[in-house]
Amino acid sequence: MATPKIISARFDEKKAHTLEGYLALGGYATLKKLFKMKPDEVIDEVKRSGLRGRGGAGFPTGMKWSFIPKNTDKPKYLCVNADEGEPGTFKDRLILERDPHALIEGILICCHAVGIKTAYIYIRGEYDFPLARLGAAVKEAYANGYLGKNIKNSGVDVDVVIHRGAGAYICGDETGLIESLEGKKGQPRPKPPFPAIVGVFDCPTVVNNVETISALPWIMTNGADAYAAIGTEKSKGTMLFSISGMVERPGVYEGAFGVNLWKFIEESTGGVKGGKKLKAVIPGGSSSAILTAEEARNVNLDYESIAATGAMVGSGAIMVFDEDTCVVEALEVVLRFYAHESCGQCPPCREGTYWLYEIVNRIRTGRGRPEDIDLMLAICPDMLGRTVCVLADSAAIPAASYIKKFRSEFEAYIDKANPPERKLHPGGINFEARAL
Repeated sequence: MATPKIISARFDEKKAHTLEGYLALGGYATLKKLFKMKPDEVIDEVKRSGLRGRGGAGFPTGMKWSFIPKNTDKPKYLCVNADEGEPGTFKDRLILERDPHALIEGILICCHAVGIKTAYIYIRGEYDFPLARLGAAVKEAYANGYLGKNIKNSGVDVDVVIHRGAGAYICGDETGLIESLEGKKGQPRPKPPFPAIVGVFDCPTVVNNVETISALPWIMTNGADAYAAIGTEKSKGTMLFSISGMVERPGVYEGAFGVNLWKFIEESTGGVKGGKKLKAVIPGGSSSAILTAEEARNVNLDYESIAATGAMVGSGAIMVFDEDTCVVEALEVVLRFYAHESCGQCPPCREGTYWLYEIVNRIRTGRGRPEDIDLMLAICPDMLGRTVCVLADSAAIPAASYIKKFRSEFEAYIDKANPPERKLHPGGINFEARAL
């Protein structure tokens, strides 16, 4: 049985981004059913589906909603994370460009379930075209009674506010996003308290990723059991994967959890570009540990299987390295990014990310010392779990894995008697790759 397209079903329909096109394809059909359901019934349906957050953490969506206090005098808010700053990730962008009304319908489902009247969409500052498409969709929804007061005579009120970020990676963290949304410096907050209790404007807040919310209309239409039947026991449904690097057809592909990782990459993209040998795969964005070619060929694509290797599914950003890719230079690119994006709030992150980058840069430019490799490995554990957010971990985890799995390449740079030939592809590894 072929895996149904849940998120990308309308991506190739030319008018799906318009209200007219969305309605013609069955859009907003869930609302009659939705508004007859009690909020708790909607939450239970999402729980039974097994839907997990697609922004990186993979936390069960329905469970997150259930943490919101039911008896409170404070307003409740939804924050949709459309920042998509994880290097290598470009899937949410396609939802915003090609199917923005699915996101709006998903917002209505979440808001009805939790008792929310105002939803904020925090969108990445660089996303000009996605912003235009999303803004047009929101205007259409208001003009035709799908947003605002008494939506379709249901008695349900939902307003949507689009907030444009300023390009800071750290605002992809849910509390950094909230701080920025409130007009403050985009720095993560200590937790607890968690956003479910103290979020936007110190009120209970749900924070979910674009893809997570966009999966809700399919679940409500087809039922929790249909969604839960796809995937594995603990990794349910499908996910959009941004595949970039040295493959024949980079792009965004939807796949069910539980398939073999390399088989999925090969069938989706045509395999390694130019028929070259596979060297490594990053399965979940630049903050993930790296997988060797052997590991990539022998692991299944689901949260638990990937985690067992020390890597993660993360935001679904898969990057493929061929035999000509220099791992040392690839790590230098990764660490330069995290050193630049650290907000500086926590010393282990502020100092650690910069220190790791300086050392790998020293190695790559021929100034490395024999003790530098073990020094980097010694720094990494002191960065893990010691900061307000996980940015320090996002630098330390790949650094340690690149060195441990490809140590000989780092040693070759330090061995000045036998300097390696620079093999990074022209233009370097592009962690801002775009879908074709």
